[in-house]
Amino acid sequence: MSKSNLSAMVRTLRYEAAGIMSIELVPAAGGDAQSSTFPGFTPGAHIDLHLPSGLLRSYSLVNAPGENNRYVLGILADPKSRGGSRFIHDNFRVGMTLDISAPRNHFELDESAAHTVLVAGGIGVTPILCMYRRLRSLGRSVKLLYCARTAPQAAFIDEIRALGGDVTYHFDDQQGGKPASLAGFLAGQPAGTHAYCCGPGVMLDAFEAACADAGIANVHIERFAAAPDAPPPATSEGYVVKLAKSGKEIAVPAGATLLDTLLATGIDAEHSCMEGICGACETRVLEGCPDHRDSVLSAGERAANNVMMICVSGCKGDRLTLDL
Repeated sequence: MSKSNLSAMVRTLRYEAAGIMSIELVPAAGGDAQSSTFPGFTPGAHIDLHLPSGLLRSYSLVNAPGENNRYVLGILADPKSRGGSRFIHDNFRVGMTLDISAPRNHFELDESAAHTVLVAGGIGVTPILCMYRRLRSLGRSVKLLYCARTAPQAAFIDEIRALGGDVTYHFDDQQGGKPASLAGFLAGQPAGTHAYCCGPGVMLDAFEAACADAGIANVHIERFAAAPDAPPPATSEGYVVKLAKSGKEIAVPAGATLLDTLLATGIDAEHSCMEGICGACETRVLEGCPDHRDSVLSAGERAANNVMMICVSGCKGDRLTLDL
């Protein structure tokens, strides 16, 4: 959980597309923020919603950075919902209040790139639209591909059209059920291009392969869930974790995860998704070699071993020292 929650009020609920609604949150009067503004955010950021049902869910911010008087989310009523998106669609009402986290960003936009390509699949349009808004406002070179199964399932179309620019839409039902050709879209991009994609796992895999074929080195993805081939949360024969701030040493027993062990011993460790995809539990590593199992860190960040996601990652040796 977050140690510094913000209190928010639902000001607007709006139908955006089939199965998708947007939620506009504003600071709640008398909330922890004690102000009329929220903390600032950058394109690609997300926040956690602390749902009244007790669940914690992360959603990307879709509105323009700089609009710190509000946060806007786009949420799909996922047929495979584990109780998060379905609860929101069924129970959220204008005027209700809830706790949220401050924004976090592990899908950051390089605003200095000479050229950017953005690919959105379905509800993955939420962080991509935020990026597109920013790049258009800066006058940067950018092109966008927005894919959905059908046009009625594509949210925020009017907002994208209002922004103008180089946008390609691909609706599977209008193309004989065929998905978009990512290879064709990504081919021939100029050197130094940065490419971003958010969407279903199948699309992300195809996107990474197409970027490799196109020679695009600066590739950025954000997953809705852990990759199908992601390793399970790290468990081991047991090790000891030292918490540098308190000096405590805690034994992580064989078969247990690091986060579960910390929570069971009363340590207030921040966490959210429990799948290694949101970055809420990112913790600095002071000593030891983590066993990385997340879907957030890059290969370079994993090799550096400066941070780890404690919800799914563990220890390759017998000791870790964490900045907790």
